[in-house]
Amino acid sequence: MKGEAARLAEKYCVDEYTDYMIYNYLASHEKNEKLKKVLEELAKEEYEHYIFWSSLLGRKCDVSISKAKLRLIRAIRAVFGLTFTLKFLERHESEVIAEYREYLKYLEDGDARRRLEKIIEEEEKHENELIAGIEETIVRYLSFIVLGLADAIVEITGVHAGFLGVTSKTLMAGIAGLVVGLSAAISMASAAYLQAKSDPTREPLTSALMTGAGYLAAVALLAAPYFLIQSMLAAFTVSVLGGIALIGLFTYYSAIVFDRPFTREFIESTTLMLGTALASYIFGDIIGAKFNLHT
Repeated sequence: MKGEAARLAEKYCVDEYTDYMIYNYLASHEKNEKLKKVLEELAKEEYEHYIFWSSLLGRKCDVSISKAKLRLIRAIRAVFGLTFTLKFLERHESEVIAEYREYLKYLEDGDARRRLEKIIEEEEKHENELIAGIEETIVRYLSFIVLGLADAIVEITGVHAGFLGVTSKTLMAGIAGLVVGLSAAISMASAAYLQAKSDPTREPLTSALMTGAGYLAAVALLAAPYFLIQSMLAAFTVSVLGGIALIGLFTYYSAIVFDRPFTREFIESTTLMLGTALASYIFGDIIGAKFNLHT
């Protein structure tokens, strides 16, 4: 094998063995037996794919992966869950499948071609089925977490923007955000509890806790600048940037886990937050001027 065909085979060989090492590493540290089996199955498939590409080359590939990278991937798994981690690792799978299909032109009709066609089928179906079969609490209740975060970002940013138009006292704005946030968190958690009671796949108390915790986490992050910065405009700016960062984080997570478009949802959520902030600021400024509250 020579030329472009050999170069691509080398690349695919390295990629498949790298994936095998990652999945094997995650499996060796996985305590949940069901998830461990999924990882072992994925590792086995990637190793078989590596064997195919190395057989085309007529030799083994020179593959190495740093311990730092493996530890980072393990940390991502610990924080964001296995579903997100696997989908993150497989996020370019559609491109790989397209490249494998293109590579068929280098193979005449025979065992090698049929084997690559089987690999393509495995990449398209089996691996996706394995990942889809993972049941994690964080994914099952993700909609409640996102609901709490999204509502808190819009509502609390609106509260802070309103106070920006009323007063220059950051402490007052920070306290107002916390007070409103706590009340709203309880309200949102109660709504999530009632909603989950009609859904047999979710536990009401867990749904309520997830929603409330997500809400309170966002409230704390958005209010923090008002207790640390004395300039109202500076505190508001930092708080808004924190809100945008949170939107980016949960939108990206949802985009990876549920295969959704990131850019559109991020723009929509950010626009809603900024639009609410602007309307709240205008209203607060009017109220402040009407009752002579500007200080």
